[in-house]
Formats: sequence, structure tokens, C-alpha cells
Amino acid sequence: MADQRAKLTWTEDQIPVSDRFDDPYYSLQNGLEETRHVFLAGNDLPARFTPGFHIAELGFGTGLNLLTVWSEWEKSSQTGSLRFTSFEAFPMAPEDMRHALEAFPELQPWSSRFLAHWNGRACNLETLQFEVIIGDARETLPHWTGLADAWFLDGFSPAKNPELWGAGLMQDVANHTVTGGTAATYTAAGFVRRGLEDAGFNVTRTPGYGRKRHMTRACKA
Repeated sequence: MADQRAKLTWTEDQIPVSDRFDDPYYSLQNGLEETRHVFLAGNDLPARFTPGFHIAELGFGTGLNLLTVWSEWEKSSQTGSLRFTSFEAFPMAPEDMRHALEAFPELQPWSSRFLAHWNGRACNLETLQFEVIIGDARETLPHWTGLADAWFLDGFSPAKNPELWGAGLMQDVANHTVTGGTAATYTAAGFVRRGLEDAGFNVTRTPGYGRKRHMTRACKA
């Protein structure tokens, strides 16, 4: 898939919404707290941090998940770098990313450093080694040589972006997860949970964030 910029509009509260998928990039209630609840707590982070810890993600979006977990990495005084790889088909323009992240002043010490070194593909800092792999994850993930300790499954709603939640892709996620590694997502859609189970994860439905009654946590057996 060609490198295509994300097209978006902004709500009155200045929350970016994807024109392609008609879905907001983060919770209309509190995107930062949603990230902490779903992706950090959902993967037992920062408690599981170890040197060289590697997180992979489906759907980079605004970079909110990356910046949130990187901030926790630095606060936990880990040695070395957090490794983070994200798969994104429609990258957001840097100016849109900057505007979206202004909604989270608490993350400004990290977002400012990230944006200053972000070249659209990678950002390598003393405590962060980040790469985004641009293209359809169904095509790019099978060729990735990495193994993740934790996955953030953060595509747009399965009802609107089913391509990023199919059983084949969930199997690719499992194939690129260490034994005992985890995955978490805001959705509790039945076909997503079944896809993770069939791929070899032990799957649990747990309370979601805000108006979402449930979310999904998974651990590779």
C-alpha cells in the first residue's frame, strides 16, 4: 500500500476524527486515561518493564500510546531504551500530530522531544528506539523479524476497520509475540477475541474505559 497521509477533521473539542473510518483517534472522554487503562494496565505496565522491553502496536495514530508508555518508562528509571514498533497504513501529518498532542500538556516533556526528532519513520533517543512501518499490516507484519513483549491493538473500530482485526492478522500478532507476552485492546468484539484465542492467546474480557463496558486482555501461552 502506498504511503498515504491520514485525512481527518476536528471536533469542536479539537479531537481528530478519521475521515476514512469515521472514528476518533482517541476517547472523546479522556484519551490519556483510556491509554493508561487499556494499553498500560491491560499489559501490566510499567510493572513488567525489563531492559530491552519491546512493544509493538497496530495503529500509530497520534502517537499518544507511544508517548504515554515512554513517559512511564522514564519515570520508572529503567536502564537502556524502550523499543517500540508501530504498524500504520495512513500516517498522520506531523502538523496534525502536533496539534492533536496539544490536548495532553502532561505529556509535553515527551511529545516535544519526540516531535523534534521525528522524521516520519523513526525516532532514536537515549531512552527510546522507535520505528513505524508504513503500509497495510496484513502485508508488512508477516515480514517483520521482531518479537514483541506486549502488543497495543489500537486500530479503528472493528465495525469500521475490520481489516485490522481479522483472524489472519491476529495469528501474525501471535507469531511475533514472545512466550508469555501480552496483548490488549479497547474492543471486546467476539470475532476479535476468537481470533486471538485461535492464534494461541489466553483471552480475558475485562472492564473497559469510560462508556465501553468491556475490553480484551490476552496472554500468549
